[in-house]
Amino acid sequence: MTDISCDTSFARRDLLKGGGALIVGFSLAGIPLPASAARGDMAGPPDPDAIDTWIAIHADNTATVYFGKCELGQGNTTGMLQIAAEELDLAMSQISAARLDTNVTPNQGATSSSSSIERGGPQLRAAAAEARRALLALASRRLGVQINSLVVTDGVVSVDGEGSFRAVKYGDLIGDKPFNVKFTGTAPQKPSSRYKLVGTRVARVDLPDKMSGRYELVHHLRVPNMLHGRVVLPRGQRAFGAGARPLAVDEASIRHIPSARIVRKGDFVGVVADNEWDAVKAAQALKVTWQEGPELPGNANLFTQMRGQKTTDTVIANRGDIAKGFAGAAHVRSSAYFCPYQGHLPFGPNCALADVRADGALIRSSTQDVYNARAMLARVLDMPAEKVRVQYYEGSGTFGRSCYEDAAQAAAIMSQAVGRPVRVQYMRWDEHGWDNYGPAHLAEVRAGVNAEGKLIAYEYHGWQHGWTVTSTIQDIALQKPGVERASGSASITVNPMSTGSMYVVPNRRVISHAVPMEGYLRGAALRSPLDLSFAFASEQTIDELAYALKMDPLEFRRRNIGDKRWLGVLEAAAKAADWKPRVMASPRSSAEVVRGRGIGLGTHHVSYGAAVADIEVNQRTGVIVARHLYGALDCGLAVNPAQVESQIVGQMIQSASRVLKEEVLFDKHGVTSLDWESYPVMRFAEHPAVTPVVVQRIEEPATGAGEEVMGATVAAIANAFFDATGARLRQYPMTPERVLAALAART
Repeated sequence: MTDISCDTSFARRDLLKGGGALIVGFSLAGIPLPASAARGDMAGPPDPDAIDTWIAIHADNTATVYFGKCELGQGNTTGMLQIAAEELDLAMSQISAARLDTNVTPNQGATSSSSSIERGGPQLRAAAAEARRALLALASRRLGVQINSLVVTDGVVSVDGEGSFRAVKYGDLIGDKPFNVKFTGTAPQKPSSRYKLVGTRVARVDLPDKMSGRYELVHHLRVPNMLHGRVVLPRGQRAFGAGARPLAVDEASIRHIPSARIVRKGDFVGVVADNEWDAVKAAQALKVTWQEGPELPGNANLFTQMRGQKTTDTVIANRGDIAKGFAGAAHVRSSAYFCPYQGHLPFGPNCALADVRADGALIRSSTQDVYNARAMLARVLDMPAEKVRVQYYEGSGTFGRSCYEDAAQAAAIMSQAVGRPVRVQYMRWDEHGWDNYGPAHLAEVRAGVNAEGKLIAYEYHGWQHGWTVTSTIQDIALQKPGVERASGSASITVNPMSTGSMYVVPNRRVISHAVPMEGYLRGAALRSPLDLSFAFASEQTIDELAYALKMDPLEFRRRNIGDKRWLGVLEAAAKAADWKPRVMASPRSSAEVVRGRGIGLGTHHVSYGAAVADIEVNQRTGVIVARHLYGALDCGLAVNPAQVESQIVGQMIQSASRVLKEEVLFDKHGVTSLDWESYPVMRFAEHPAVTPVVVQRIEEPATGAGEEVMGATVAAIANAFFDATGARLRQYPMTPERVLAALAART
């Protein structure tokens, strides 16, 4: 970690002077630095108002772009490079992306909420357009013509109509020198009619190294003089607010393990050792007496407790006269729906590598927000944020707030304590048992329709608790013995986009009932937060009204949709599935294996998602098999339709797993889902076929594409179950036990 001890008085602009946005072999005070480190100093972040923060042009006529969105496996690096290359008139082979680094890359916020292309893309596009304008100004002077006489192809600027006779490369204009241009945001950008790269199916830039095994994940990192660490926690988290308080730690219990030693900070307990297996053995052998916490409701009593508690209520939507609407309805359907805690649970438990010294810290982790991670690490280490440097390395999946911050903070605490680099990888039981789970949700939905098949009243009540803005390790490490920690929580509300807003309803009310966090499990954002629960409840209610009218559910939705983009994805999914109109669950079959088809709508933020599901249900065993899923997504401008198709496939498979299999189990003492047996996920052999459809709208702004079909998928599977069996399931996951109970209760 020699690169963290450089003189922080060197400013970014000084490092760039004299030829070097990127300087291989650059050093300060004799300390060799990686090329990217030449762009920033220890203080970071780089100035977002400077074009040099975003773009570097090299002498070989290539470019490096610097942006603040993580590659989590969703392919956003390729999309961001397409955006920059389009504005710069470069080929994809001429452009690359820098690693996220708090000393090097701009702060664009967290890589979450499907925001990379929607929110990060416009900033990068504007910066690239500004860089192109500056390059054309230089070329104009070099070639002695007006800017409007110039054209650019693959980074070669030429006089229009004169080809290579009067031309100059970007690299010859500014190669490895700074722009020294302010980011004004006023440079003209290409109209969509001139796009050559954006909107096309460009191959992902990260896949060749991933497929060959050359790609460096955070789990692969090793440095000289490194120790291995493991966190020591009770098996399965207790009630939120209780933490994990050790009453006694028996140091003698690990004396038989060579080089193993204990690290304590507040309530934090960890072990380090020279080799990884010794650290694993020490963590398991260490005898700790833990303080018992308050009781949890357990799975059996979870929803009763949530429904009965005093809540903080927020009116999300209130239009028209609900009472009058329901009074005039020809059919009303209402029910309660029950949706579980679910985990992030990457296939490889979270991992991080930290090197903390008195004058600075370098942490390599798979965080989704390097700048927020830096702030949290600074608090844990009691160190100024400008002394903490965070570099991003991809992990093995995340899907939201998994335990990546916990691994990073644990590694940092241990490194600070022992004065050596420490690598921490979570054990599977800790990743499962101490995750920041997607919160459970209880919904009560009521909707009414008139005799003509028009929705006239809709009411949604949702109960859920908020999620944390801290981490388990931060909470326990900063805990002072005998002092209770105040809960750090952020409220969440029911998303109106996911609760019937795709339909025209004159009388509509949506209310969020926020349950206090204390006494429940730790919660945080899980991919498409709560939208699966919303759609599972809301879209089944819509289907029930179609059934009451003896109407095809596709036609019923058509009749009640007022937005052409919602109608567009609905029609696209139905067309892909070759939907044939009919009344659901007719006729009912007594065969052992029955088939059903369902349809659903849903979203996360402002994109538009629709799904059709074909399933089979074994009425003897209760097993549901998702055979084929059809998903349509309108995310405005799809920068790379191939990537969006991949996103649809991944979303639908994960949604099928979550609605059919996944549930965090816990009793009154703590979480009991500690492995893949007690928290099963869909296996590869069980994956459904998926047909993805991208509804391309090149003229619209790009919006989220990473979560927006998940709710629709869950709804379609739930509705397909009714079509197959004539029974409704009001709780997921739709396990064989719940299926058999629903079949036994049907009339």
